[in-house]
Amino acid sequence: MAHATFAEMLLARAGDDRPGLLFEDESRTWAEVVREARRRAGLLAALAPAPPGRPSPGRRPAHVGVLLENVPEYVFWIGAAALAGATVVGINPTRRGAELAADIRHTDCDLIVTDPGRAGLLDGLDTGVPDGRVLLTGSAAYAAALPEPADPVPADPADRLLLLFTSGSTGAPKAVACGQGRLAAIARHAERMGITRDAVTYAAMPLFHGNAVMANLAMAVHAGAAVALRRRFSASGFLPDVRRYGVTYFNYVGRALAYILATPERPDDADNTLQALFGTEASAQDLAGFAARFGCRVIEGYGSSEGAISLRKTPDTPPDALGVPQEGVEVAVLDPESGAECERARFDAGGGLLNPGAAIGEIVGLNAAGAFEGYYNNPEADAERVRDGKFWSGDLGYRDAEGYFYFAGRSSDRLRVDSENFAAAPVERILSCWDPVVMCAVYPVPDPRTGDQVMAALELRDGRPFDAGAFAAFLAARPDLGTKWAPRFVRIVGAMPLTATGKVDKRPLRKARWDVPGGGEDVWWRPGRALAYEPLTPEQAGALREEFRANGRAHVLTTL
Repeated sequence: MAHATFAEMLLARAGDDRPGLLFEDESRTWAEVVREARRRAGLLAALAPAPPGRPSPGRRPAHVGVLLENVPEYVFWIGAAALAGATVVGINPTRRGAELAADIRHTDCDLIVTDPGRAGLLDGLDTGVPDGRVLLTGSAAYAAALPEPADPVPADPADRLLLLFTSGSTGAPKAVACGQGRLAAIARHAERMGITRDAVTYAAMPLFHGNAVMANLAMAVHAGAAVALRRRFSASGFLPDVRRYGVTYFNYVGRALAYILATPERPDDADNTLQALFGTEASAQDLAGFAARFGCRVIEGYGSSEGAISLRKTPDTPPDALGVPQEGVEVAVLDPESGAECERARFDAGGGLLNPGAAIGEIVGLNAAGAFEGYYNNPEADAERVRDGKFWSGDLGYRDAEGYFYFAGRSSDRLRVDSENFAAAPVERILSCWDPVVMCAVYPVPDPRTGDQVMAALELRDGRPFDAGAFAAFLAARPDLGTKWAPRFVRIVGAMPLTATGKVDKRPLRKARWDVPGGGEDVWWRPGRALAYEPLTPEQAGALREEFRANGRAHVLTTL
């Protein structure tokens, strides 16, 4: 029988004595997982009791902010929310300071579940959550507070189970909703991903992100497969974990595959239990290289936490393409201004896009708006996504003559670095605080493998030279600088390009990317991860372009 809600799906595992959760040296059956979820549901009911009766537009369920690594407690609290008629807010731990506090306040968290290692992120912040409702897992007080398992609250498919953060072009937080019914429907795709009763899934992507919950945990619950949890992703730890737990399935986002492929290759890499991977935004080069090296099937798709549009690769899909829509979903590339459909893409002999100005537009679901459950308490963002009965993804793309879709970047000022979405405005606010800065602009430039890198243009006071050491020290001293926000490239401009209305015009900056221009401008970069900037030479800029070609991504350099 198909379960209508995730709560029903979870309760079906209440008597299941097969392994459900593997973590470090621990192993729990699914029956134990459900029991622990019910205990936390009882604690939730005691700390934030829900009003009687069904939720209504004027009442909301309890909101539980979870600020944890991938540990069993995270899974227990997702289950607790499902069984208590509550909502889990996935708090992004890469956010810092005021931005982190704003996320928590915006989603009206009634309590926060964290641990001693992350509790310090909340010190001094106005989250709106009383100290007595900040629960520290692993503490004696927490263990003593857990009651006997509570009876589950009947769930409805429309009940909101998850709020998952993304970022909009204005920098205002957006928390996309996922209901019990939608998560259950997604979970039923488990068999298509190769997740069966005997599978072992590997959950190393963060559980505050929809990819981990939707493309791993929920499917494992549906199939009764075991989930091997990793606190946080480690490229060097990947293959040892696969062998340790007998992993058969792994979900990924963005650069995860690239990081694994960068580890030293061994002749026995394909000697493993891995059967299938599913994820988004890996380059064609990495997809082919991973499948060949580790001897598994890689299933690449396109989708988002909003859930309205998904694209899948078919056997005939070109390597650089996203694929085609799911059956019954109508998708087009539309001009954001006129709403007209864009021209189909034309390519030169080398695969370069010949008509980017006419072919690139926004990827739009023509009949998909009904699948979007909205952003929490953000009608402006809802209106940006749903217009004229269509779902506007906010992603740029183009479509070839055969109907295959290609990704061309993020619209407006959104960046996606290492699979983390964020807006330029908060980064700009921080850079503007550096004393030498007169004006700054932050914008994405493409990464040689997938997603974006952060680039900043700085206009400095009195034309003074750029002090790379002082700039790095300034960034290092900012507690509110997100972990992905430090610019990879910095362009020093004599005068910031402006529109006729006096606003910063980022179009020429995006077009120039990291090219070394001369004429008084210079470009600096961080070759590695350390906050250490050095001048970017023309030779290094040429080597960067060669990286794009080597990774099968040269086409993205022709899209602007």
